[in-house]
Formats: sequence, structure tokens, C-alpha cells
Amino acid sequence: MDGTVWLTVAAVVALGLAIAAGVLLVRVFAARRLLLDAGIPLRDKALFWVAVIYTLSPVDLVPDPVYLDDIGILLLALRSLHAAAGAVRPGAVETSKRTPATDPDPA
Repeated sequence: MDGTVWLTVAAVVALGLAIAAGVLLVRVFAARRLLLDAGIPLRDKALFWVAVIYTLSPVDLVPDPVYLDDIGILLLALRSLHAAAGAVRPGAVETSKRTPATDPDPA
């Protein structure tokens, strides 16, 4: 394969990783409402902001065409927030996804 093919493959992979990082950043912002919960530890709330700042920051552990470090930090922040919310209010994360039409027991 010549250089053009490798450059195209690298561009497609970089675009895929950038899209994945963008989707995770949106999911982290969607989980932002958990920051208002008083029972979630400050450490987990701070991890949210660290993940957002790290993702948007030009300083990275791995150069920016490779978004694996950004994706890892965002996944860690999401996992930490959801675990903290689940520990404070068991079932809180799962029940927030229910709608009245799909919830068989509204009480």
C-alpha cells in the first residue's frame, strides 16, 4: 500500500476516535445533573470537571490525533459519577431512564 492509503486509513481512524470522544463528552454533560445531588462525594464531582477540562485542553498524554486518552478519562468520569449516584440512591440511575409510559409501577 502506498502513502495515500495509509493516510486515508489514519484519517478515518482519527475521525472515528474524535466522534467517540465527542459522544462521550455529550454523555458526561448529560450526567451533569448528578452534580447537583448533595450525596455524591466531592471527588466524583471534581472528576467530572477534570474530564471535561482534559478533553477540551490542548495538553494531552497522547497527541491529539489519537483520542484514546480522552475517551478513557471520559469513561472513567461517567463510571465514577454513575457508581456514586448508585451508591447514594440505589436504582437512581436506572429509574431516571424510565418514562411513565414504560414504567409498569408508577408508585
